[in-house]
Amino acid sequence: MKISKYGTALLLALGVSASATMIKSDAIAQTATDTFVVRATVQASCAISANDLDFGTYDPAAGAADATSQIFVNCTAGTTYELALNGGQSGDIANRAMTGSTGDSLTYQLYTDAARSIVWGDGSTGQSVSGTGNGVIIDHPVYGRVVSNQYVTPGAYIDTITATVTF
Repeated sequence: MKISKYGTALLLALGVSASATMIKSDAIAQTATDTFVVRATVQASCAISANDLDFGTYDPAAGAADATSQIFVNCTAGTTYELALNGGQSGDIANRAMTGSTGDSLTYQLYTDAARSIVWGDGSTGQSVSGTGNGVIIDHPVYGRVVSNQYVTPGAYIDTITATVTF
């Protein structure tokens, strides 16, 4: 360490030699700490996605036409939900119908079970499906049936169903 002429004069005045200031001192580092909280609130949430239900080509003389589709629900873990299907264009759960270009109606029904015995409802009529989210996609099958002997005008028939998850 180099000491200026003014520093040397000060040291001499204090009675300390310049060589004494060359002694190395070990400085001790000091620290201070604190803590803070990290937080977030997870909101209950559900997402829904539905596949189309396609009965294919319907022959009224061949008997009922059955088809299956899926609705996928993904909710945050522990979130309870209810899955409901509306009545489509007819607005009537008991009388769902696809409409053709000529205005004819082809009736069908949607069910919660493979035996096609429990009509899938809108939350007030019919049976809705309940579940509890676990953070992964849950598959809910939709079972459809067009009954036999509906001799309507040939052509394409369509209906639009709204699937709603309430949580």
